[in-house]
Amino acid sequence: MSSPITSVVLAGSLVDVVTGEVRQQQAIHLAGDQIASIAAISDGVPEGVPIIDLRDQFVLPGLIDCHAHVIGQLESGHGYAGMVTTTAARETLAGVRNARDTIAAGFTTVRDVGTFHALSDVALRDAINAGWVLGPRMQCAGAFITVPGGGGDVSGFAINVDQGIPRELRYGVARNVDEVRDAVRRIIQGGAELIKVIATGAVLTEGTTPGACEFTEAEIRAAVEEADLYGMFVATHAHGAEGIKRAVRAGVRSVEHGSLMDDEAIAMMAEHGTYLVADIYNGDYINEIGTRDGWSADTMRKNRETTDAQREGFTKAIAAGVRIAYGTDSGVYPHRDAANQLPYMVRYGMTPMQGIQAATIVAAECMGWDDRVGSIRPGRYADFIAVAQDPFTSNLESLRHLDAVIKGGMLVPRD
Repeated sequence: MSSPITSVVLAGSLVDVVTGEVRQQQAIHLAGDQIASIAAISDGVPEGVPIIDLRDQFVLPGLIDCHAHVIGQLESGHGYAGMVTTTAARETLAGVRNARDTIAAGFTTVRDVGTFHALSDVALRDAINAGWVLGPRMQCAGAFITVPGGGGDVSGFAINVDQGIPRELRYGVARNVDEVRDAVRRIIQGGAELIKVIATGAVLTEGTTPGACEFTEAEIRAAVEEADLYGMFVATHAHGAEGIKRAVRAGVRSVEHGSLMDDEAIAMMAEHGTYLVADIYNGDYINEIGTRDGWSADTMRKNRETTDAQREGFTKAIAAGVRIAYGTDSGVYPHRDAANQLPYMVRYGMTPMQGIQAATIVAAECMGWDDRVGSIRPGRYADFIAVAQDPFTSNLESLRHLDAVIKGGMLVPRD
C-alpha cells in the first residue's frame, strides 16, 4: 500500500539526471521526506496538501560534494601545526556554520573526507540527523589514515614537542599493514561510514611532496580489505601517478585530486571503474588568496606545480571514460562557494548535463547512496535545488545563484 501524499513540488523544468532529459511541467508527489511519484501537472495535483510552486524554475536533484571538509575553520596556508592551538569543540562549532553554508549553496549531501580532530565530523553528522543543527546529509570518514609525517599528519613541530601531540590529531597514523587494519577498525567503530587513505604527499601539508608515494600497495589494499568487511569504501588522496596506480590496483573506490596522473593511470581508472574526484577550481582560489594573504612559499609552489596538470588530466579522463564525481575540497575555500567549480567542469571538457550528473547521480553512485539521493526518482529523499536561469545555456554558472533549496521536502532557510 502506497504512503499518502503529504506535499507536492511543482517543477517547470525537471532535470532528469538518469536519462539526461529535461521534462516540462512535472508534479513531484512527496510522502514525508521522500519522493512518492512523479506525474505531469496536467494530470492533476492532489488537493488539500501543501504545494511548493516552482513552475517558473529548473528543478534539479540536490547537489552532492564528494570531497568536503565541513569541520574546522578555513585553510590558513601555513601547515597544520596550529591544530594544537584549538579544540575539537571549537572546530566542530565552526563546522555548524560550514554545514549551514554548504546546504545554503545547494549541497544537500556531502562526503566528508576527513578531519584532523578525529570523529568530530561524525558528531556533526549525528547532530544534523537529530535535527539539532541545519546541514546536509553527511557520509563521514572520521579521520585520515596516513603515514607518520605524511600528507594527513599534523606537521611542522619542533622535535621536542612532537611526542606531546594529542592522540585525536593522529588518530589514523599507521606504520605498516597491521596498523592500517587497526586504524580502519578503530575509525569505523567510532561511527565513520567511509575510509580515507592518504597515499601520497599533499599540497597543503608542509614537508610533503604531492607526487611522492607514502603507503605501499599492500598497505592500501589492507585498508580496502578491512573496509570491505564492513561494507564500506576507501577514498584515496593521491596526487602522483604511481600513488594513483597503487591505489587503483588495491581496489579503492575513488582517487581524490589525481593532479599528476599520467595516461597509464587514467587508463587503469577507466578499466577498473575507479571514480575520479578532482578539485579543479581549488588551484585558482589558492593562487589568489594565498598570494593576497601570504601563504607559505612551499604551499604556493606545490599549488603551481599541480593546478594546470590536474586540469589537463581531468580533460583526458573525461575522454577516456573515467567516472567523475564532483568534489571541491571545500574547507580550503568557503563552503558557501562550493558551486564555483561547476562552470569549471564545463570549461575543462564536460557538457553541462555531464557536469550536473557528476554532482548528482554519479556522486551518489560513488558514495553507494544512489538508492537514496542523487536523482529525482520515487524512493529517494526529496532533496532539490531550483534556479530560474537555464543552467544549460549558462554553462552551469546559474547554479552558483539558486532560488530555492529543499531538503527532505522542506524549504531550507538561506539567510
